[in-house]
Amino acid sequence: MNDAILIVEDEPKLARLLSNYLLQAGYEPRCLENGLDVLPLVRERMPALILLDLMLPGKSGMDICKEIRSFSTVPIIMVTARIEEIDRLLGLELGADDYICKPFSPREVVARVKAVLRRFTNQQPSGVNILLRLDEERFQATLSGRDLELTVVEFKLLSFLAANPGRIYGRDQLMDHIYPDQRIVSDRTIDSHIKNLRKKIAGISPETELIHSVYGVGYKYDELQ
Repeated sequence: MNDAILIVEDEPKLARLLSNYLLQAGYEPRCLENGLDVLPLVRERMPALILLDLMLPGKSGMDICKEIRSFSTVPIIMVTARIEEIDRLLGLELGADDYICKPFSPREVVARVKAVLRRFTNQQPSGVNILLRLDEERFQATLSGRDLELTVVEFKLLSFLAANPGRIYGRDQLMDHIYPDQRIVSDRTIDSHIKNLRKKIAGISPETELIHSVYGVGYKYDELQ
């Protein structure tokens, strides 16, 4: 289970205070002070949740939130002393999951963290497991908050299988779906796409197997347990 909480806060005393409370609550906090350091760390090791201050050196919390939302659905709680309604609305519109205004009680922050993580875990789009998220508009798939970096064809294939978990599809059925123009391709093309999908999924979660082969028939998607 990923219990890592990233605290992005340029006030060292406040960062240490939040870190201590989260540590006592059973989480694994990590602190950053400069906004420029956030994206590289998030891409390298996705945390379970981000506590993100609005005013930061290097890059603002607003810009960071917007950039993270371009590739991940990781929960984000904005933390700021700016209480103007326009800032609050803008923060949430950029994809923040919650908003906490300074001054605050560290216990309240811990409670908000637990609530957001619980809500995030319970969100389960129809036909798709809670750990796998599919953005049909951007052809983007994320697993445990990390971008699978799929091609359009790979996305269509995964989306089609995930929409009907447990149902077995033959290669011809899958080819008809991802190649509606009926172009002439080998039926082994599906095998190649499935192989690439499995490789990308394993690259994020080695113990996870979403797409299963059914000998002599085709493939099916099984939801994570």
